[in-house]
Amino acid sequence: MQRSLFTAVSGLRNHQVKLDVIGNNIANVNTIAFKASRVRFQDVFSQTIRGASAPLGGRGGTNPAQVGLGMTVGAIDTVHSQGSPQYTGNYTDMAIQGSGFFVVSDGLNIFYTRDGSFSRAANGELVNSATGVKLLGWTADAAGNIDTSGPLGTLNIPIGEDYVTKATENINIAGNLDALLDAGDQHTTDVLVYDSQGGVYTLTLTFTKTSANNWDWEAELFDANGDPVTLHSTNHGGSLEFDTEGALSNVNRSRVLTTGLAGAGVNQLDITLDFTGLTQLVADPMVGSTAKANYQDGFPVGELEGYVIGKTGVISGVYTNGMIRDLGQIAMAVFPNAEGLQKAGSNMYTVSANSGLARIGAPGSEGRGTIETSALEMSNVDLSYEFTEMITTTRAYQANSRVITSSDELLQEVVNLKR
Repeated sequence: MQRSLFTAVSGLRNHQVKLDVIGNNIANVNTIAFKASRVRFQDVFSQTIRGASAPLGGRGGTNPAQVGLGMTVGAIDTVHSQGSPQYTGNYTDMAIQGSGFFVVSDGLNIFYTRDGSFSRAANGELVNSATGVKLLGWTADAAGNIDTSGPLGTLNIPIGEDYVTKATENINIAGNLDALLDAGDQHTTDVLVYDSQGGVYTLTLTFTKTSANNWDWEAELFDANGDPVTLHSTNHGGSLEFDTEGALSNVNRSRVLTTGLAGAGVNQLDITLDFTGLTQLVADPMVGSTAKANYQDGFPVGELEGYVIGKTGVISGVYTNGMIRDLGQIAMAVFPNAEGLQKAGSNMYTVSANSGLARIGAPGSEGRGTIETSALEMSNVDLSYEFTEMITTTRAYQANSRVITSSDELLQEVVNLKR
């Protein structure tokens, strides 16, 4: 009878643990990226009353006779199934679609979380708005290149503080040169170009018809004051030849080099002119030649005014001059055994002896999930399942209490024998 008492006590104690876990799951049904836990029971050792015997002669063997001595909690697992994403409209909110964890730091320790409720701090860094931990990743260099094999660092988005420009390197010329023009007639077009510090210049292209289907072109460069800038003596002019159908037959790309620019400290301009978009056809008399630059890849000075985050975690800055340049990339970690991670509170986890080491890399690579912006991952708690488990756990608790009551009644009968 004492065995039954202690066995029932173990049932009470451990079903209470399960009810504690269920209560915690239900309490966190609306906690961002919360992962529900489950309890697994196992029996403890048994008292052997009679051992097993082997078959002997014409008699068969006998099975062991054992009395179980209760149960215990075998494991409390964390279920890392995907929670449903919920649209928030806040662009700094991020949800992970698939496996992986954001890597965050409080300045001393590294944590891992699926809670993507981030915002820009006063210094421009991306931080969790509730705990202040900083999101980690890789910062791009001055050219916008990202080295994901380098060390992790905080991600800074200096809106209103970062300025960029880009020198013109390529110009595409397209349009039509009027086939009815006489030899010696000209067509002129201008295009703005930029140096390495955002200085603006005017590149003037003059097309001169030399004979049927043949044209010469010449480039001139002027600074903001209208003063000419000396160009390389051999590469700032050339010839164009068209076939009988008006298509350019000697397709080439010519380079315009400068020998110096007004103002010290800027790089030499090195511009490639692409004439493949030109034709020579009879033009509308009211329109005439339309050859002009339809594209140049230089930009004036621009200020960072916003940013976008891609599925692979790349943070691209948007500048007032129209440029888009990569600022950095969010890091993502996966583990050999995510269930082995240890909860550290505030929706964060730390590495344990059974989780394995973090494999950190870019989102969307090597089994890592992708990032959805303007959304947060909800808890994966299933209320219908939890309430069902709560009912069965309550019934099991009640049944174990009845065992104690029944054992007590039997003990009372034993005591009454003396009377």
